[in-house]
Amino acid sequence: MTTHAIRFHQTGGPDVLQWETVDVGAPAPGQVRLRHHACGLNYIDTYHRTGLYPVPLPSGIGLEGAGAVEAVGDGVHHLKIGDRVAYAGGPLGGYSEVRLIPADRLVRLPDALSFETGAAMMLQGLTTAYLLRRTYRVKPGDTVLIHAAAGGVGLIACQWAKALGATVIGTVSTDEKAALAKAHGADHVILYSKEAVAPRVRELTGGEGVAVVYDGVGKDTFQASLDSLRPLGMMVSFGNASGSVPAFEPIELTNRGSLFFTRPKLADYTGKRADLEPLAAELFDVVLSGKVKIEVKQTYALKDAAQAHRDLEARKTVGSTVLIP
Repeated sequence: MTTHAIRFHQTGGPDVLQWETVDVGAPAPGQVRLRHHACGLNYIDTYHRTGLYPVPLPSGIGLEGAGAVEAVGDGVHHLKIGDRVAYAGGPLGGYSEVRLIPADRLVRLPDALSFETGAAMMLQGLTTAYLLRRTYRVKPGDTVLIHAAAGGVGLIACQWAKALGATVIGTVSTDEKAALAKAHGADHVILYSKEAVAPRVRELTGGEGVAVVYDGVGKDTFQASLDSLRPLGMMVSFGNASGSVPAFEPIELTNRGSLFFTRPKLADYTGKRADLEPLAAELFDVVLSGKVKIEVKQTYALKDAAQAHRDLEARKTVGSTVLIP
């Protein structure tokens, strides 16, 4: 069948993203053909587009979506035509009207959740799930620092950490984003454009520091993140929005109180279906309970993906964004 997708033939700025006609065939064994009703927009998409995370070219783009199963390949028994499903993670190709995808990457989307919510929550929600429930298991009484607290992961993480009984400190760039983070569970918000993060964290924690820092910003926040941790605290670097973290000597962790440092990625926490399903179930449960609200703050037509990238990189977006085929 003939359909449309966003593809790129060279790395670079948003203008390399092209709206193209593509042919999508029948699903191979283990695959399904999925018609997207909504596609997720995530900062990692810009890493693929720019070449920070190299991919073979030409390539599709996008790691997240929600829609309905149109056809099922041989050997697929847990899904049928018409099922509402959602996914996050590879292979690339989420910016598309219709695609083929391995069936074991898909989870059933609860009927109470819309396709737009599904597309907005899977990558950011599963990322939050592994960060808060696996990488460092947040518990009542913890104080946590969440950078980019008004971003897609940030808003989910603030709500979820608060629901787990933590005291949440968030960092943001503007007063508007500060209000948004507070409305989503942040107890304290630091405007890093106006005050130094680490001294303010020490002030808020009585000099102790936080148990864990969730840092998706990278280069610009790395030093402040290390300086904000209590002894034996964990630095979780899960993104590079401002650029890659600079090289550092392991002795820096020793000097700050035997800190832990990790650079996780979603694929390693959901690579096996036995890990994906329970993590998705935790995410769906906390959203359906109302403790975490997924709010789509921006929508763009799928064919306007380049403009969505411009706005994302210019920090004009807040929370979750979806592309509509």
